[in-house]
Amino acid sequence: MVRVSGVVLVLLIQTVTADPADYALRLAGGPNKCSGRVEVYYNGSWGTVCDNQWDMDDAEVVCRELDCGWAMAAPRSAHFGQGVGKIWLDLVNCAGSESSFSRCDSNHLGYGINSCDHHKDAGVYCSVDRVRLVNGPNSCSGRVETYYNDTWGTVCDSLWDLNDAQVVCKQLGCGKALSAPGKARFGPGDGNIWLTHVRCAGTESKLSHCHHMPIGLHICEHSDDAGVVCEGGYPVRLVGGPKSCSGRVEMKYGDSGDDGWGTVCDDGWDLNDVQVVCTQLSCGKALSAPGVARFGQGSGDIWLDQVNCSGTESSLSQCRHAEIGKHYCLHTNDAGVVCDDYAVRIAGGPNSCSGRVEIYYSNIWGTVCGEDWDLSAAQVVCRQLNCGWAVSGPLSSSFEHGYMKTWLTDVSCSGNESRLSECRHAGIGKDKCYHSAEASVVCSEGVILTPGGIAGIVITVIIIVLLAAILGFLYWKKKTQTGEITGSSKLQHGEEEINQGAPLTQDAGLVVA
Repeated sequence: MVRVSGVVLVLLIQTVTADPADYALRLAGGPNKCSGRVEVYYNGSWGTVCDNQWDMDDAEVVCRELDCGWAMAAPRSAHFGQGVGKIWLDLVNCAGSESSFSRCDSNHLGYGINSCDHHKDAGVYCSVDRVRLVNGPNSCSGRVETYYNDTWGTVCDSLWDLNDAQVVCKQLGCGKALSAPGKARFGPGDGNIWLTHVRCAGTESKLSHCHHMPIGLHICEHSDDAGVVCEGGYPVRLVGGPKSCSGRVEMKYGDSGDDGWGTVCDDGWDLNDVQVVCTQLSCGKALSAPGVARFGQGSGDIWLDQVNCSGTESSLSQCRHAEIGKHYCLHTNDAGVVCDDYAVRIAGGPNSCSGRVEIYYSNIWGTVCGEDWDLSAAQVVCRQLNCGWAVSGPLSSSFEHGYMKTWLTDVSCSGNESRLSECRHAGIGKDKCYHSAEASVVCSEGVILTPGGIAGIVITVIIIVLLAAILGFLYWKKKTQTGEITGSSKLQHGEEEINQGAPLTQDAGLVVA
């Protein structure tokens, strides 16, 4: 009898682990994918979990496995409605640190054996797993904040180290962690401090997967807020193109040499995605988004698929995409980009269409030498920047000097090019130029009529009108005088005819004075 009881006791405390091929987990009946009734797929069908001993540790494991952040609540009594079919699990007992719900201790005699009804179905509320960096110099450096219970809160720097920072950088697509500053390096936050004693191995994909104290439990102040400094995104390069700003997109993911370089699949690849690559490589405006291995097939890994950028991100890894390394592509689908060689702007003038010509190359704005600069080159710049037509192409002595690196010299344009990069030149950064000879433009959209200029135009118009009136008057007067002279001549000629046709005599009794 004792031996039987011992056997029963062993059965009661065993861990029942499902075959991974025959196990799945989901949430049903909730307001979103991260809240709902817990359901387990086993032996070919979905079933629920009984809420006996159901608590936050159990919910924590469910949320982690479903990539739904942290557990916020572990509701019981069919909070999300009653399920149907089997009740697979009862008396679940998770420690909270398990990587899968199937690995929790379940004090039952086996799947499907329970003393519950569906009115006792267990559920979870998970947080949306969101992390952000605040108050840093860029989107990949700053104070760490995490979103929980509809509120952003900070992370305490107790035990905070480079491994923790690495997970944050990875989750945000910001590449390698460079440092893990504490003591509110990026300023103190406000409101809640959600996490403390975070302990990551550095290999986790999200901060919520790391060990930590219960959410909201801490003895920290905001003067202890943790921060991170990331390298700013996974390195990107262009390969196989005709120039440095066109080619097959490759991203480095890994730590050793060229072994970490892989390609990007062209599923959903568009001009917004290309613009991010162009921005990351300081290559100016995106011109086209070729796919189907336009620049040749790569080799090795295909790191990214289903990339979806808004076009404003600073690096490709910050865009939404499928999990790194997961794809349904071949290298025949390798994505490419065609960027302008450099960005162009007009600076130092009264507006964005009149001033000194500058180009952005290698992360630095520089000038264009004005030697050989002419109206044809100015016309190309005005066209490229949608500033109308070129009114003039003066040297920048007309505007504020740039006193920066000169990128282009000996520029020669026909005037028909759509972009300055299409014009011939001596090469980027190949020569020096005096700042007094910096190229500038005045485009038609940049011509401004100031009050003084308007007054000058009005005065000019008045003078023209007065001159026209004076000339008209003089012309009229001349015509009038000519008419009077002609009339007098005709009168005199008529009198002579009268005198010749009827000679006057004394007998006629006529006297002509």
